[in-house]
Amino acid sequence: MANALNMMDFSPSRENPPASACSMSKLPPEAEEGNIEYKLKLVNPSASRFEHLVTQMKWRLREGQGEAIYEIGVEDNGLLVGLTQEEMEASLTTVHRMADKLDATITVLRQREVDYDIEEGEPPRKACELLVRRVPDDQQFIDLRVAVLGNVDVGKSTLLGVLTQGELDNGRGRARLNLFRHLHEIQSGRTSSISHEILGFNGRGEVINYSDSQQGCLTAEEICESASKLLTLIDLAGHHKYLKTTISGLTGYSPDFAMLVVSANTGVAGTTREHLGLALALQVPIFVVVSKIDLCPEMITARTVNQLQRLLTGCRKVPFEIKSDDDAVTAARSFNDNSVCPIFLASNVTGQNLDRLKKFLHVLPPSHNSEVQEKLTQELTEYQIDEVYSVPDVGKVVSGTLFGGIVREQDELLLGPDEAGHFHPVQIHSIHRNRSPCRVVRPGQAATLAVGEWDKIMLRKGMVLVSEKLYPTSCIEFEADISVLFHTTKVCKGFQATLHIGNVCQTAIIVDMNKPCMKTNEHAQVRFRFIKHPEYLREGSRLLLREGSTKGIGHVTRVHTYCNVDR
Repeated sequence: MANALNMMDFSPSRENPPASACSMSKLPPEAEEGNIEYKLKLVNPSASRFEHLVTQMKWRLREGQGEAIYEIGVEDNGLLVGLTQEEMEASLTTVHRMADKLDATITVLRQREVDYDIEEGEPPRKACELLVRRVPDDQQFIDLRVAVLGNVDVGKSTLLGVLTQGELDNGRGRARLNLFRHLHEIQSGRTSSISHEILGFNGRGEVINYSDSQQGCLTAEEICESASKLLTLIDLAGHHKYLKTTISGLTGYSPDFAMLVVSANTGVAGTTREHLGLALALQVPIFVVVSKIDLCPEMITARTVNQLQRLLTGCRKVPFEIKSDDDAVTAARSFNDNSVCPIFLASNVTGQNLDRLKKFLHVLPPSHNSEVQEKLTQELTEYQIDEVYSVPDVGKVVSGTLFGGIVREQDELLLGPDEAGHFHPVQIHSIHRNRSPCRVVRPGQAATLAVGEWDKIMLRKGMVLVSEKLYPTSCIEFEADISVLFHTTKVCKGFQATLHIGNVCQTAIIVDMNKPCMKTNEHAQVRFRFIKHPEYLREGSRLLLREGSTKGIGHVTRVHTYCNVDR
């Protein structure tokens, strides 16, 4: 599990405070790095000062991968001084001029009255928080991935249907029907596969999936054309018998964030704890949505929230119940610290508090800063394959996520490993993202790649497309540091379990370990051997181990090249 993280101090929020209310009188001091900028006031700057401010905004936008937060009326030490109405209007005019120069958009997140050093009879001063957004030149939109977790029958698919289609549910699951991929899912009402839905926001923070359409929801292509920020919502299965599919979705698609859905009337039950543990083991920041609050009295909902608070506190998280729009913005801004866990109470039938959830998703910042993203871009290409399709007149199409480097049309890459552990040259004919054609894929982005007619080897999930400069090798054996989270007896040499390492999912056997056996909460260095075929692994990759009720986590420490292993 993740190490203890620094706790953030949130002042208690009043029940439904007005939008102008502020839960904090002082912010942390301004950091030189990052995407947050404090400005006391910006009234009629000179031409040279204005150019400097534009350059500064450009820097903050780059640090935030296209998003920046501006605090107006705040000193560099974080003290909320506030501005008069005239000063605030002049400062906002300046910020809008700066944004226009960079072709950026501005959204007012919140305004708050400040009572610092105000004499009696003096009108109140205000501080203002702005979200500045500019899609980077090399991107069509700012893209985030959110995995949706939770027990069976808690309303995960229904919640996604309501968010992406704009129509409330009828209480019997009507909103989820368009998300299902198989007939048995429609008949049972339970998700068994991984499906993707997109939620687009414009520069003003409005959902565009259905806002501008007179004939229902927009198509995926139309959403991608109009969106400045796009969230891909990955709907995962809740039933325990589909746990393999859920783990594959978490490890293979590498979501930026996870949304844990809990039913208000059943509380923390079924696979809820297991899904929470998976997200924590993979260090995916998580927030909670308590659904179906229209079905039960406030006392039952409060009991569920108390259950969640105790559970999250035990996981070294700070539970933060969202009671206002101001809370939603505060939680989104501090979410990447990975210590705060926001809790939303919502109803898919009445629509209660769904706007707060949308505001949170709109403000949610990218998980990587510009320095990390630039480093990933400079790496050699590594694309992990999650699914394989055969399309008429196109040939083989692979779907997956790019973890490093850049993929362009007509690039020559190596595809593998095959059953013998070999890699084969292949050319990328075309690229699609969110059902729209594109020419370039960058690190962290999911895309489908057409590789043409391919009959040399059987394509499968778990393969990779890599740069030939990586000189890739496959492995049948590797070493890993493993911690056993739960096992009824002992884990010894010869134990078999299913391993999830990125997009790789295969059974492996323990052929050696540095101690006779392992019990629950014990740690060991283990050597594994895949029982079927070689795979492509990287040292340092996270590993999840499961076999029945047995669970373990760890990371790969050493990879043994396949040709050097006597099978």
